[in-house]
Amino acid sequence: MITQGEERYSELDNGQAGRYFKPACDIFESGDAVVVLVNMPGVNEQGVDVSIENNVLVISGKVDRPESVQHRFERREYEEGDYYRTLGLSEAIDTGRIEASMKDGMLRLTLPKSERHRPRKIEVKSA
Repeated sequence: MITQGEERYSELDNGQAGRYFKPACDIFESGDAVVVLVNMPGVNEQGVDVSIENNVLVISGKVDRPESVQHRFERREYEEGDYYRTLGLSEAIDTGRIEASMKDGMLRLTLPKSERHRPRKIEVKSA
């Protein structure tokens, strides 16, 4: 139902400068929906953008950094960059009913299955 790439980060050819990290995500089925959890530390709900373009879910997150202070680092291990990830969606997803919520840097997307792809019980009648 969902396709994805494997790179940790990538340079984008969409006219945006800078480095973008591909956030880690978990994808699982839950009843009548597929749930996607996307880990974007440092991003709040105002910094997240979720859209659909040609059956591709586009997720981007902007890290809200404090005003830059000039430091001479002895060691710097934290890399800077915003988040960007795409997930291809199949026809099994009802894109008009996708819901998103954000809490503590974790984006939760609920992708409902379309009616015809939901499990259903078939009544068995006596002959």
